[in-house]
Order: sequence, then structure tokens, then C-alpha cells
Amino acid sequence: MKVFRAMRDGWSAGGAGLSLGLRLSLLVWLTGCGAGVFRTAVPPVPSGPAPVATQGGSVTVSPQYAAVGPGGMTQFHAAVVGGGSVAWQVNGVAGGSATLGTVDASGNYTAPAQVTQAQNVVVTAALSGSAQTNFATAVVSVLAGGVVSTTANPQVASYSIYLPAGGQVYVEFGDTVAYGLPTWVEPTPSPNGGQVTVLVAGMRANTAYHMRARVMLNDGATYADGDQIFTTGTPPVSAAVVTTSAAGDAPQPGVEMFDTLRPHEMAQAFATDLSGNVIWTYSYSDGTPEDLVQPVKLLSNGHMLVQISYASSIPVQKNSVVLPGTLDEVREVDLAGTTIQSVTQAQVASALAAQGYTLELGSLHHDLLALPNGHLLLLFSVNKSFDNLPGYPGTTNVLGDVLVDLDQNMKPDWVWNSFDHLDVNRHPFQFPDWTHSNALLYSKDDHNVLLSVRHQNWILKIDFEDGKGSGNVLWRLGEGGDFTLENGVDPTDWFYAQHGPSYFSSNTTGVFTLGVMDNGDDRAFPTGVVCGVGGAAPCKYSTALVLQVDEGTRTATEVRHYVPPASMYSFFGGNVDLMANGDLQADFCAVTTGSVVQELRGPDGSQQVVWQAVTKGTNQYRAKRMPSLYPGVQW
Repeated sequence: MKVFRAMRDGWSAGGAGLSLGLRLSLLVWLTGCGAGVFRTAVPPVPSGPAPVATQGGSVTVSPQYAAVGPGGMTQFHAAVVGGGSVAWQVNGVAGGSATLGTVDASGNYTAPAQVTQAQNVVVTAALSGSAQTNFATAVVSVLAGGVVSTTANPQVASYSIYLPAGGQVYVEFGDTVAYGLPTWVEPTPSPNGGQVTVLVAGMRANTAYHMRARVMLNDGATYADGDQIFTTGTPPVSAAVVTTSAAGDAPQPGVEMFDTLRPHEMAQAFATDLSGNVIWTYSYSDGTPEDLVQPVKLLSNGHMLVQISYASSIPVQKNSVVLPGTLDEVREVDLAGTTIQSVTQAQVASALAAQGYTLELGSLHHDLLALPNGHLLLLFSVNKSFDNLPGYPGTTNVLGDVLVDLDQNMKPDWVWNSFDHLDVNRHPFQFPDWTHSNALLYSKDDHNVLLSVRHQNWILKIDFEDGKGSGNVLWRLGEGGDFTLENGVDPTDWFYAQHGPSYFSSNTTGVFTLGVMDNGDDRAFPTGVVCGVGGAAPCKYSTALVLQVDEGTRTATEVRHYVPPASMYSFFGGNVDLMANGDLQADFCAVTTGSVVQELRGPDGSQQVVWQAVTKGTNQYRAKRMPSLYPGVQW
């Protein structure tokens, strides 16, 4: 790095003993290798004119770097200390040429009208009469226009543009030339530049969209590509979403991601804008009608993590079998739906057997985690037979859960089995579907995991420690567990048959806040209270519950409790999330009419419904407000 800088400084000082032509030839070669040789890999977007640099003794040129497209123009300014005039060249050719671009006597550089291949050129201002020693240079990156093409997803465009130097690209798009929506930033494949392809997603169906690439080179030069038009097609069928908003009360901006379990839509995973327009879908052509997306998650690399499998309870249901060809797989897919990599239940089962595990491994189901260390934490069902359990004479096939941590090579390196850590004779709900876990949370503060065990009415904290932990259950949150409920009625105000917990606080240990969808299927009541009688609450109702959990004192304090009308009882599914504006979002997945997702005003404590999405006749396993379809980008 220092060697290259020293060489470049020697050329610009004119004292390296090289001819101007040789210096320019070497400089062209070096700039062709990319301005990233001299700059940081991810520069800020320039907010003003490039600085004037002293080059070539008594001659200076500004700006030092520029980027233009076909036929584009940029003006360079030369200053001569002590007086004199300069002659302009492009790559050592006086006035330039049709293939290099031309520069006039005033320093106006014009790129070739047609550019088939991007290139860097050097514009030189040489002092008349002493061109070998007194000159200054600037680098122009000449870019060809980007190319927009279709993808396998009718609502996703592929936008490609070649950069002759290191830099970054994002695409702005919209249904007018005002654009308005940005993608995230994609870097060149190397510091020397290269082809950059941005997948543009977030467009309504059958609509003409304007889009253009914005280029930011590492040397500080910027470029806006010409306007391109892309017309979207018709996406696969997904649930119809009807949204309403409270007058004068804006919801949290972003997009809504839905995960449909029932019925078996072609696009089970799909996103809408806040008006209910479908702007992205994921569908797959293989598998059977038993296959379910559970869940879909946006990864930090801009891809989606999709788990496709059948209902985990099938093995213990009478007269139920898994159809041949049913998938049992985790896929990492890009926004166009292309599978980047995948792992199947059969592959994990084989790897576990090779390591000596004797598990009757069932399906992948309900949830998974992409961990900060690049591992995947997967949730599987597992079968184990017991003889003459209390109240269950004969042989009983009990369905439990297994967690498997896969390393970057998809090899198991940590296994947790519910049968090793929980009492099979505790079964408050739906035995022999004994545990039926449905959600995982990763604690960034101590690297352990929380596991929502629906049929135990518990959320467990498990000693994970990024695959180094003992697997011991550190505590059990819920009725009959290790915590005392405060600011609520015990046992009624605990959660029952719960789904979709999430952290509501930035910290995840000590004293932290947790939201959870309390489905309420087997809700318990104080002694002497008969539910649904004499003014008592109905037997089955769902709530969105927020608890402050104190690990030290083993107390759980109710800090927010949204109890909707009894008609919104949701017997399964759903989730509860805290949004950036402080609002709470609750997905009541399985109400009588279908699914109801509500955003509830948070900071003022009113719990007013400010936004609602209804999908009739469907069950939305999870619904999540995301800033956009791109990590770190807010729409």
C-alpha cells in the first residue's frame, strides 16, 4: 500500500525520472486496478466538491476524480502558479479521441457517446513548454449504462452495472421518476471493481417502475445511471390482505411480512406495503400440500432464510401420514427466490447418526435461528416410546423436541434433547404431543437461548453458550415454573399454549422485557373461580402479554397486557413484537374469521389500534413489520 502511494507521489511531483508518457501509461494501468488501492473499502458519500490537490509542481487540477456515463461531461479546472497556459490530454493523447473521450481547451471532458466496456482514463493538464516536468492529472471512470433484466420472481428485477474501480452501488426505484425507494448498497466484488448486480424488490404487481443505479466509487466520485423502466408481472397467489389505519395516527413505516400456514397458498411467504399491496413473494414448485413455510426470516446478507416442513404433530395423530415427496428442508434464498444453499432433515439425521446419536429424529418445525457466529440452530421433533406411563397403560409414542446446532459446514456440533431435561410425566396440554416447542430466541448478552415450549406453557432458558454450554435448563418461565407473577392474577394472567416471544429490551439478561402471544388454550383460573360463569373471564381467550423478567429475584412483572375482544381468541400461532416507534404489534393468527394483525399504540399506553391487517379464511403463523426488504434500509 505504501509502495503504491510513494510511486504515485513520485509521478505527480515530476521528479521520478520517467517520461510523461510512461508515467501516464503506468497511472492508467494503476487506476485500471481500481482507485480502492488508495482509498478505504467503504467510503462515505461525498457531500461537497472534491478537494484540490497539488500535483505536478506549479500545476493543479480539480476535481481529482470523476465518474460519467456514455456522452457524459465533467469540467476540470487547472490552476498554474506563476502564470502560463496548459494543454489538455486524455491518456497522453492531445485532446483525447473518440474511444477515450475528448477534452477541450477549457478542460471540459466528454465521454464517448457509446461505451461498451467501462474504463478509467487519465485527463492531464500539462504546462505549455515544460510538459515533461510540470503537469497534473485527474482520473475519470467512464461507465457503460446498467442492464435491467427479469428474474424468476415476477416482482424482482436484476440490475447489473460494471465499475472500472472499487466502489458501491444501490438502486433507487419507484412508480415515477421521483423514485423514492432505495435498495441496500452492494460493493464491487474486489477493490479493483467488477460487475455489481442488485436485486430490486418491493414493487407492486403488473406495474411499470422507474429505476436507476447510484454509483459511489471509493475515490469519492459518484454517478447516477440513466432512467430504466421495468414492468413487473403477476405473482403467485397469496392471501388477500385488507388493511385499515386510524385517522391521523401514522403506523410504524416499513413493510409487513406474512407467513401463511392455512390454506396451502402458492406463495406462503409474502410481503405487503402498509396498504396491503403484495410487493414480494416466495413460492416453490416442489413438495406437497403438507408443506408449510415456518418461518421466513431476513438475514444480514440480504437473503431470506426459509424453513419448509410439515406439521410436527402428524406422527402422533391418528390416521395421519406424511405424503411422499414432502419437503423437510431449510433454504437460504435470494430475493429472486433462487436457493443459495440448503440443508435437509435427512442430511442432519445422517450426520447425527455418524456421530453416534441414536435419535428417532422427526421433522424440522416452527422456528430456527441464524446465529452471529455463522451457525444455524435448528428445532426438530423427536419420538420416544414409553411403557405404562401413569394414566397411559401400554406403549405410548411421545413426541418431544431436539435442538441441533450446525456449524458453517452444516455439521452438528451441539445437541439438546427435551427427554434429557424435562419430566415426561408433566403434560398439561395435548399429550402425547408432549412439548411442541415453537420459537427460539438468542440472548446476545450471555449467548444462551430461550425456547418456547407450547405444550408445557413454559419458556425455558437453556445453557447454550454458542454450542459450548451444558444444555441445562437454567429457568422455566410460566405457570408452575420458577418465577413469581407480579402485577397480575396468578395463574390466569400467565401465558398458555404460547407462541412468538420476542425481546422488548436491548438487554437480554438480568432484568429484561419479553413480549409473548398468549394463545390461552388451557388457561388456568384461581381456585373457586369457574371460567365463563358469574362474570368471570371466558375459558379461552388470547392476549398480547409483556413481562419484565428479573432473573435475580425470579419475578415476572406484567407491564403491558392487551386483552382484545373474546372473538379474537386465536387457538394457535402468532407473535408479539416491539416496533421502532414504541408500538406493539400482535398477530392473532387463528381467529374465527381468519387472521388479524394489529399495531397498538405504545408510548402513550392507550393501546389504540392504529393499523390492522385482516386476511380472511387464512392463518398467518407469523407477521412481522420490517423496515424494508433490505437489511438496514428504512422505507
